Amino acid sequence: MRRGAGTAHRRALRRDPARGDSARTARADRLRRRADGGGKQPTGGRDTVINRKFRDPARPLAALLAVALAIALTACGSSNDNSNSSSASTSSSSSASDQPGKGKPAVTIGDKNFTEQYVLGELYAQALRAKGYTVKIKSNIGSSEIIDKALTSGKLDFYPEYTGVILSELAHQKQRPSNPDEAYAAAKKFEEGRGYTMLDKTPFFDSDALAVKPDFASKNGLESVADLKKLGKGLKLGAPPEFKTRFEGLIGLQKQYGVNPTFVPLAIGLQYKALDDGKIQAADVFTTDGALQGGKYKILKDPKFIFGFQNVSPIVSQKVLNAQGSGFADTLNAVSAKLTTEAMQKMNAAVDLDKQKPASVAKQFLQANGLS
Repeated sequence: MRRGAGTAHRRALRRDPARGDSARTARADRLRRRADGGGKQPTGGRDTVINRKFRDPARPLAALLAVALAIALTACGSSNDNSNSSSASTSSSSSASDQPGKGKPAVTIGDKNFTEQYVLGELYAQALRAKGYTVKIKSNIGSSEIIDKALTSGKLDFYPEYTGVILSELAHQKQRPSNPDEAYAAAKKFEEGRGYTMLDKTPFFDSDALAVKPDFASKNGLESVADLKKLGKGLKLGAPPEFKTRFEGLIGLQKQYGVNPTFVPLAIGLQYKALDDGKIQAADVFTTDGALQGGKYKILKDPKFIFGFQNVSPIVSQKVLNAQGSGFADTLNAVSAKLTTEAMQKMNAAVDLDKQKPASVAKQFLQANGLS
């Protein structure tokens, strides 16, 4: 009550007794209700807690259950989050394992100028792409001498080569291997000496061979390359131009067998038609050529192995292998392991005889063997 308010109040009561009686009556009513426990309940204090505590005994239990449920749900959510995180981590790890080429530098593969090389280039390139590698193909480059220069000059990162060709045309090795493993080991040693690696060799080896028509062989008693000697210059032999200067060609025929035919240079792929047309009597062919299926042509034996052992192996620079990681070599080796003589003959035939595209033939093979 502000200062002086009590005096004014008493004066008012004296002027209006009824007002004083009314005020006293209202005050008495308030005191009576408070004594009876009526009126507005207090908003705080111990009494409030006691009254609420015993008003609804089930409420605290419900609250505890709600808290317990919330904790349980939180725990489950945390468990699921961890599970999802673990699952995502595993999925990411699996994805990285399935795609070892992701983020690696692009590589360029080259191939030579004939059917089998086109197919090999596609096989290796498509298998690598399936593993996340970025691969460019430079196709139809040319002979071994030409494509090797492309590799050593850095225009190519790798290409499939034949072990016997490496030894005779690149290493110029005079000693002839006695078996495929010996040829591979010698070629591998040569490549490592100049900073390159030969990956696993294929089960098949595709060597040069001399083919004749069966009726011509029967008429002249031809079973072996050595039997051609008696025909002398009367024999017309068709082969690619480089055949003339290779030991695995005209030089070997002359030195090892005494065969000295009339040489007819032909582009690869034209030799079979030349045989059929009678323009030549013998042709340089590859033992995995699809055209050799069916017995239309006869392969002459090579007892002195002048054509060597020609397993295929990708030649890769060590620098590229280091940059690409182990998945690179693993992918190429997995493809090579499936390349049997029968498999290559069928793929070559699909291109040469059935006129399918090398890329399509390679795709079908990789899918059938779980490599794409």
